Amino acid sequence: MFVANGDNDRMVPTKNSFERRLPNADLVVYPDAGHGGIFQFHEQFVREALDFLER
Repeated sequence: MFVANGDNDRMVPTKNSFERRLPNADLVVYPDAGHGGIFQFHEQFVREALDFLER
């Protein structure tokens, strides 16, 4: 599983992602980003998501 989170996400608090409630998940945290971190860092997100899907 691939989990993407902004480091200042209010809807899905980042601390919850670090708790690793999803064992073996890959976690990416985008700096200075909120809930829309994947849109703020869309180029990086697409690269990382595609890399994950190719595994």
